Amino acid sequence: MVQYGVENLRDWAHLLKGKRLGLITSPTGLTQEFVSTVDLLHEQFHLAALFSPEHGVRGDQEAGGLIETYRDERTGVPVYSLYRQDSKRLTPEMLDQVDMVVYDIQDAGARFYTFIYTMLYALEDCAKAGKAFMVLDRPNPLGGAVVEGNRLREGFQSFVGNYPGLAIRYGLTAGELALMANDQLGLKADLYVAQMKDWSRHMLFPDTGNMWVPPSMGLPRFGTALLYPGTCLIEGTNLSEGRGTPLPFELIGAPYLDGDRLASEMNRLALPGVRFRSAHFKPSFSKHQGELCHGVQVHITDLRALRPVETGIRLIDILRRNWEEFAFLEPFREGGRPCMDLLWGDSLLREGALPVEALLEQLQEESAAFAKEKEKYHLYV
Repeated sequence: MVQYGVENLRDWAHLLKGKRLGLITSPTGLTQEFVSTVDLLHEQFHLAALFSPEHGVRGDQEAGGLIETYRDERTGVPVYSLYRQDSKRLTPEMLDQVDMVVYDIQDAGARFYTFIYTMLYALEDCAKAGKAFMVLDRPNPLGGAVVEGNRLREGFQSFVGNYPGLAIRYGLTAGELALMANDQLGLKADLYVAQMKDWSRHMLFPDTGNMWVPPSMGLPRFGTALLYPGTCLIEGTNLSEGRGTPLPFELIGAPYLDGDRLASEMNRLALPGVRFRSAHFKPSFSKHQGELCHGVQVHITDLRALRPVETGIRLIDILRRNWEEFAFLEPFREGGRPCMDLLWGDSLLREGALPVEALLEQLQEESAAFAKEKEKYHLYV
């Protein structure tokens, strides 16, 4: 069974003792026995502040909801928001409360999952303020061996993609990604990574022997997380990606679709590790709320064979070629980039400038280059 970084705190006691600690965490900041990292640090060291990402430190905040400063009921430690209207960064006033910032959140392994930017912003802020930063490492649930997708282009940064050059499925743990950013961005932070024990790069999350704790309500189980690097792209379209149903990112549809036809078209491609079944659903919130949607459920048949990014691209290609009602969403704000461009990291997928086969060939070249580049930051074999 894989031991998380938080299980090895005693190895780092010489650095943690006597310091005012600030902790960035979420409901996934747990030991294997489901003891919160908040409670462990509070009991064993001086936990001076908590810093809350989206969803809150204890998971009691709504997705996308702005978080105000409050006190943690269990420990009495003040909680400062990293999900504010004006900023998602640590302020000088927050950093004045601590000597070291500790990060412990389960990652999803996909470039557009926002917690990694909470980590990278905090790393940058700590570097500027001269504060130490420690990552309590956890598994990349999608493994560390497979890399997929294009690399984020300069000029397309946002909170769903803010590290130019990063592949969609990047095959790094949070600790490894922090090391890479610290080096490549020249941050020069005083950075430490509390490594896991018994994790290896070929492992998908079920191989760790640990229980799946949803990183957010949108990823209720591991299969959802494995599909997410591909089906999250549907968020940039006028289809429902299954939010507001029990199967987010597994159900895909819209009122105008023919589910039987879509399932047939996708199954004809014989994509590895996946099958499509006609499905009907009515989202309780988000896109097409309260409307009957027709589409497909995406079923995984082989965890290791599945290539979710290619699956997502093929799905969008089929939708674009077969339904004239299909559309990409407009920018959320005036002068902004379309949602699809922010998710994809450039405009090629939305514009359809390349035939799908040529696009996939380009992605293979980019992902291979990133896979080679990231090797120097590997902490695990």
